Amino acid sequence: MKIAITTWGNRVSPVFDSARTILIAEVSGNTVGELTYEQFTPDNLAGLSAMLNKAGVCTLICGAISTQPANTLVESKIRLISFVSGNAMDILSTFARRNTIDPSFMMPGCSLAYSRR
Repeated sequence: MKIAITTWGNRVSPVFDSARTILIAEVSGNTVGELTYEQFTPDNLAGLSAMLNKAGVCTLICGAISTQPANTLVESKIRLISFVSGNAMDILSTFARRNTIDPSFMMPGCSLAYSRR
């Protein structure tokens, strides 16, 4: 399974709409494997969706995201887990072990109810 996380430095980018880098990770069993970083333009949702689908990404983890990009990604069959904050590698490792986000990584005032399929 492949997971993508929008990043800013070593953290989840706080706002999807201004992110420019995405980390794509291969997860096998409970282990994080190969990591690649890709540049993207959040305004080009069709291009991002195509890139994620071509790479085989099934889940995108990000910070705050506007309704239109969220809906576009979900319509592209990408599971979206939004309003997440923290160190990207810590979140990725936790997600690989549990297939969910630990509530401690959710932005204040948010819950896992923001996970969309």
